Amino acid sequence: MFEAKKKQSRLSAAFSMFEVIFHMTAHSIRSEQTNALAALVLNLFQVMLLIAIFYVMMTFIGLRGAALRGDFLLYIMSGIFLFFTNVKAMGAVMASSGPSHPMMMHTPMNTFVAFVSSALGSLYIQILSIVVILTIYHIAVTPVEIQHPVKALLMVILSWFNGASIGLIFLALRPWFPKFTGIARKIYMRANMFASGKMFVANSAPYYLVAIFIWNPLFHVVDQGRGYIFINYNPHYTNWMYPLIFSCVATLLGLMGESYSRKHVSASWSARQ
Repeated sequence: MFEAKKKQSRLSAAFSMFEVIFHMTAHSIRSEQTNALAALVLNLFQVMLLIAIFYVMMTFIGLRGAALRGDFLLYIMSGIFLFFTNVKAMGAVMASSGPSHPMMMHTPMNTFVAFVSSALGSLYIQILSIVVILTIYHIAVTPVEIQHPVKALLMVILSWFNGASIGLIFLALRPWFPKFTGIARKIYMRANMFASGKMFVANSAPYYLVAIFIWNPLFHVVDQGRGYIFINYNPHYTNWMYPLIFSCVATLLGLMGESYSRKHVSASWSARQ
Protein backbone atom coordinates (compact mmCIF):
# COMPACT_ATOMS: atom_id res chain seq x y z
CA MET A 1 0.00 0.00 0.00
CA PHE A 2 2.81 2.37 0.94
CA GLU A 3 5.99 2.66 -1.07
CA ALA A 4 9.18 4.39 -0.09
CA LYS A 5 10.38 6.43 -3.01
CA LYS A 6 14.09 6.33 -3.73
CA LYS A 7 15.78 9.47 -4.90
CA GLN A 8 17.42 8.88 -8.28
CA SER A 9 20.10 10.85 -10.03
CA ARG A 10 19.43 12.15 -13.52
CA LEU A 11 21.68 9.49 -15.02
CA SER A 12 19.96 6.62 -13.23
CA ALA A 13 16.55 8.06 -14.08
CA ALA A 14 17.57 8.23 -17.74
CA PHE A 15 18.77 4.62 -17.70
CA SER A 16 15.50 3.55 -16.04
CA MET A 17 13.50 5.30 -18.76
CA PHE A 18 15.61 3.70 -21.50
CA GLU A 19 14.98 0.31 -19.93
CA VAL A 20 11.22 0.91 -19.88
CA ILE A 21 11.32 2.12 -23.50
CA PHE A 22 13.23 -1.03 -24.50
CA HIS A 23 10.68 -3.35 -22.93
CA MET A 24 7.74 -1.36 -24.29
CA THR A 25 9.31 -1.38 -27.78
CA ALA A 26 9.43 -5.18 -27.66
CA HIS A 27 5.84 -5.17 -26.41
CA SER A 28 4.69 -2.88 -29.24
CA ILE A 29 6.26 -5.19 -31.85
CA ARG A 30 4.33 -8.16 -30.45
CA SER A 31 1.11 -6.24 -29.74
CA GLU A 32 -0.61 -6.96 -33.07
CA GLN A 33 0.84 -10.44 -33.59
CA THR A 34 1.76 -13.36 -31.34
CA ASN A 35 5.48 -12.70 -31.79
CA ALA A 36 7.94 -10.44 -33.58
CA LEU A 37 8.46 -12.95 -36.42
CA ALA A 38 4.76 -12.93 -37.30
CA ALA A 39 4.78 -9.12 -37.37
CA LEU A 40 7.82 -9.16 -39.66
CA VAL A 41 6.28 -11.71 -42.04
CA LEU A 42 3.05 -9.71 -42.27
CA ASN A 43 4.95 -6.50 -42.98
CA LEU A 44 7.10 -8.26 -45.60
CA PHE A 45 3.96 -9.52 -47.33
CA GLN A 46 2.43 -6.03 -47.40
CA VAL A 47 5.58 -4.41 -48.79
CA MET A 48 6.18 -7.08 -51.43
CA LEU A 49 2.52 -6.99 -52.49
CA LEU A 50 2.69 -3.22 -53.03
CA ILE A 51 5.96 -3.60 -54.94
CA ALA A 52 4.34 -6.17 -57.23
CA ILE A 53 1.28 -3.97 -57.79
CA PHE A 54 3.35 -0.91 -58.70
CA TYR A 55 5.66 -2.96 -60.93
CA VAL A 56 2.75 -4.36 -62.94
CA MET A 57 0.93 -1.02 -63.06
CA MET A 58 3.94 1.00 -64.21
CA THR A 59 4.87 -1.65 -66.77
CA PHE A 60 1.43 -1.83 -68.38
CA ILE A 61 0.71 1.91 -68.21
CA GLY A 62 4.06 2.62 -69.81
CA LEU A 63 5.66 4.63 -67.00
CA ARG A 64 8.94 2.76 -67.13
CA GLY A 65 10.30 5.55 -69.31
CA ALA A 66 9.80 8.00 -66.42
CA ALA A 67 12.08 5.91 -64.22
CA LEU A 68 15.80 6.34 -63.81
CA ARG A 69 18.43 4.59 -65.83
CA GLY A 70 19.31 1.58 -63.74
CA ASP A 71 17.49 -1.17 -61.91
CA PHE A 72 13.76 -0.52 -62.44
CA LEU A 73 12.67 -2.75 -59.56
CA LEU A 74 15.11 -1.05 -57.20
CA TYR A 75 13.63 2.27 -58.35
CA ILE A 76 10.16 1.07 -57.31
CA MET A 77 11.39 -0.40 -54.03
CA SER A 78 13.17 2.83 -53.08
CA GLY A 79 9.90 4.76 -53.13
CA ILE A 80 7.79 2.08 -51.47
CA PHE A 81 10.29 1.49 -48.65
CA LEU A 82 10.25 5.17 -47.70
CA PHE A 83 6.49 5.42 -48.09
CA PHE A 84 5.85 2.40 -45.87
CA THR A 85 8.34 3.60 -43.26
CA ASN A 86 6.59 6.96 -43.12
CA VAL A 87 2.97 5.78 -42.88
CA LYS A 88 3.76 2.90 -40.51
CA ALA A 89 5.54 5.26 -38.10
CA MET A 90 2.63 7.68 -38.25
CA GLY A 91 0.11 4.91 -37.58
CA ALA A 92 2.17 3.41 -34.75
CA VAL A 93 2.55 6.72 -32.90
CA MET A 94 -1.08 7.67 -33.45
CA ALA A 95 -2.27 4.29 -32.10
CA SER A 96 0.00 4.34 -29.03
CA SER A 97 -1.45 4.32 -25.53
CA GLY A 98 -3.07 7.59 -24.49
CA PRO A 99 -3.25 9.19 -21.03
CA SER A 100 -6.49 7.34 -20.18
CA HIS A 101 -5.01 3.91 -20.94
CA PRO A 102 -4.79 1.53 -17.92
CA MET A 103 -1.04 1.14 -18.48
CA MET A 104 -0.57 4.79 -17.43
CA MET A 105 -1.53 3.85 -13.87
CA HIS A 106 1.84 2.13 -13.44
CA THR A 107 4.52 4.49 -12.14
CA PRO A 108 7.35 3.98 -14.68
CA MET A 109 4.93 4.25 -17.60
CA ASN A 110 3.90 7.51 -19.27
CA THR A 111 2.68 8.69 -22.65
CA PHE A 112 6.20 9.71 -23.75
CA VAL A 113 7.43 6.16 -23.28
CA ALA A 114 4.33 4.85 -25.08
CA PHE A 115 4.70 6.80 -28.32
CA VAL A 116 8.51 6.60 -28.41
CA SER A 117 8.44 2.81 -28.02
CA SER A 118 5.72 2.50 -30.67
CA ALA A 119 7.79 4.60 -33.08
CA LEU A 120 10.97 2.59 -32.40
CA GLY A 121 9.10 -0.68 -32.84
CA SER A 122 7.85 0.51 -36.23
CA LEU A 123 11.38 1.56 -37.28
CA TYR A 124 12.78 -1.82 -36.23
CA ILE A 125 10.22 -3.74 -38.31
CA GLN A 126 10.67 -1.53 -41.38
CA ILE A 127 14.48 -1.62 -41.40
CA LEU A 128 14.45 -5.38 -40.87
CA SER A 129 11.96 -5.76 -43.74
CA ILE A 130 14.11 -3.62 -46.04
CA VAL A 131 17.22 -5.66 -45.21
CA VAL A 132 15.43 -8.98 -45.79
CA ILE A 133 13.89 -7.92 -49.12
CA LEU A 134 17.12 -6.42 -50.47
CA THR A 135 19.10 -9.49 -49.37
CA ILE A 136 16.69 -11.83 -51.14
CA TYR A 137 16.74 -9.62 -54.24
CA HIS A 138 20.54 -9.42 -54.17
CA ILE A 139 20.95 -13.20 -53.91
CA ALA A 140 18.09 -14.44 -56.10
CA VAL A 141 17.79 -11.78 -58.83
CA THR A 142 20.65 -9.35 -59.30
CA PRO A 143 23.34 -7.69 -57.15
CA VAL A 144 22.09 -4.54 -55.44
CA GLU A 145 24.36 -1.52 -55.85
CA ILE A 146 23.68 1.60 -53.78
CA GLN A 147 25.89 4.62 -54.40
CA HIS A 148 25.73 6.05 -50.86
CA PRO A 149 24.26 3.39 -48.53
CA VAL A 150 24.74 5.38 -45.32
CA LYS A 151 23.01 8.48 -46.70
CA ALA A 152 20.24 6.31 -48.15
CA LEU A 153 19.74 4.80 -44.67
CA LEU A 154 19.57 8.32 -43.23
CA MET A 155 16.71 9.07 -45.65
CA VAL A 156 14.88 6.01 -44.28
CA ILE A 157 15.34 7.37 -40.76
CA LEU A 158 14.22 10.84 -41.89
CA SER A 159 11.11 9.32 -43.47
CA TRP A 160 10.43 7.54 -40.17
CA PHE A 161 10.99 10.72 -38.17
CA ASN A 162 8.61 12.67 -40.41
CA GLY A 163 5.90 10.03 -40.08
CA ALA A 164 6.35 9.86 -36.30
CA SER A 165 6.10 13.65 -35.98
CA ILE A 166 2.84 13.75 -37.94
CA GLY A 167 1.54 10.81 -35.92
CA LEU A 168 2.35 12.75 -32.74
CA ILE A 169 0.11 15.61 -33.89
CA PHE A 170 -2.69 13.14 -34.60
CA LEU A 171 -2.09 11.58 -31.17
CA ALA A 172 -2.54 14.98 -29.51
CA LEU A 173 -5.76 15.57 -31.44
CA ARG A 174 -7.18 12.07 -30.93
CA PRO A 175 -8.76 12.62 -27.46
CA TRP A 176 -10.55 15.72 -28.76
CA PHE A 177 -11.49 14.58 -32.27
CA PRO A 178 -11.29 10.75 -32.40
CA LYS A 179 -13.30 10.31 -35.62
CA PHE A 180 -11.62 13.22 -37.40
CA THR A 181 -8.11 11.91 -36.69
CA GLY A 182 -9.02 8.48 -38.04
CA ILE A 183 -10.36 10.01 -41.27
CA ALA A 184 -7.40 12.41 -41.54
CA ARG A 185 -4.96 9.51 -41.20
CA LYS A 186 -6.63 7.64 -44.07
CA ILE A 187 -6.67 10.77 -46.23
CA TYR A 188 -2.97 11.35 -45.53
CA MET A 189 -2.10 7.77 -46.48
CA ARG A 190 -4.18 7.84 -49.68
CA ALA A 191 -2.76 11.21 -50.71
CA ASN A 192 0.82 10.03 -50.18
CA MET A 193 0.24 7.07 -52.48
CA PHE A 194 0.75 9.62 -55.27
CA ALA A 195 2.02 12.81 -53.60
CA SER A 196 5.15 11.06 -52.30
CA GLY A 197 6.56 10.81 -55.82
CA LYS A 198 6.98 7.03 -55.90
CA MET A 199 5.93 6.87 -59.56
CA PHE A 200 8.20 9.60 -60.96
CA VAL A 201 11.30 11.66 -60.20
CA ALA A 202 11.18 15.41 -59.72
CA ASN A 203 13.84 16.17 -62.34
CA SER A 204 11.86 14.59 -65.17
CA ALA A 205 8.38 15.65 -64.02
CA PRO A 206 6.60 18.72 -65.47
CA TYR A 207 6.99 21.87 -63.41
CA TYR A 208 3.28 22.11 -62.61
CA LEU A 209 3.38 18.57 -61.17
CA VAL A 210 6.42 19.37 -59.02
CA ALA A 211 4.66 22.53 -57.78
CA ILE A 212 1.69 20.44 -56.63
CA PHE A 213 3.80 17.97 -54.61
CA ILE A 214 6.68 20.19 -53.43
CA TRP A 215 4.88 20.91 -50.13
CA ASN A 216 5.06 17.25 -49.11
CA PRO A 217 8.12 16.42 -46.96
CA LEU A 218 7.95 12.77 -48.05
CA PHE A 219 8.27 13.90 -51.69
CA HIS A 220 11.61 15.48 -50.81
CA VAL A 221 12.77 12.43 -48.85
CA VAL A 222 11.93 9.99 -51.66
CA ASP A 223 13.62 12.15 -54.30
CA GLN A 224 16.71 12.68 -52.17
CA GLY A 225 16.84 8.97 -51.34
CA ARG A 226 16.92 8.08 -55.02
CA GLY A 227 19.73 10.58 -55.47
CA TYR A 228 21.78 8.65 -52.90
CA ILE A 229 20.84 5.24 -54.34
CA PHE A 230 21.41 5.82 -58.07
CA ILE A 231 24.70 7.11 -59.39
CA ASN A 232 23.14 8.83 -62.42
CA TYR A 233 20.53 10.90 -60.58
CA ASN A 234 21.13 14.25 -58.89
CA PRO A 235 17.98 15.92 -57.43
CA HIS A 236 17.56 19.59 -58.38
CA TYR A 237 14.15 20.53 -56.97
CA THR A 238 14.26 18.88 -53.55
CA ASN A 239 16.44 18.95 -50.43
CA TRP A 240 16.59 17.04 -47.16
CA MET A 241 16.60 20.12 -44.93
CA TYR A 242 12.95 20.94 -45.56
CA PRO A 243 11.55 17.59 -44.26
CA LEU A 244 13.97 17.73 -41.31
CA ILE A 245 12.85 21.23 -40.27
CA PHE A 246 9.21 20.35 -40.93
CA SER A 247 9.50 17.23 -38.76
CA CYS A 248 11.20 19.11 -35.91
CA VAL A 249 8.47 21.77 -35.90
CA ALA A 250 5.74 19.11 -36.10
CA THR A 251 7.37 17.21 -33.22
CA LEU A 252 7.46 20.35 -31.08
CA LEU A 253 3.81 21.13 -31.83
CA GLY A 254 2.87 17.50 -31.21
CA LEU A 255 4.63 17.44 -27.84
CA MET A 256 2.90 20.66 -26.80
CA GLY A 257 -0.48 19.36 -27.89
CA GLU A 258 0.07 15.97 -26.26
CA SER A 259 1.07 17.64 -23.00
CA TYR A 260 -2.07 19.77 -23.05
CA SER A 261 -4.28 16.78 -23.88
CA ARG A 262 -2.67 14.66 -21.16
CA LYS A 263 -3.47 17.28 -18.52
CA HIS A 264 -7.09 17.75 -19.57
CA VAL A 265 -8.14 14.30 -20.80
CA SER A 266 -10.81 12.40 -18.91
CA ALA A 267 -10.89 8.63 -18.45
CA SER A 268 -14.48 8.56 -19.73
CA TRP A 269 -13.31 9.89 -23.11
CA SER A 270 -11.86 6.50 -24.02
CA ALA A 271 -15.40 5.28 -24.63
CA ARG A 272 -15.64 7.60 -27.63
CA GLN A 273 -12.52 6.23 -29.34
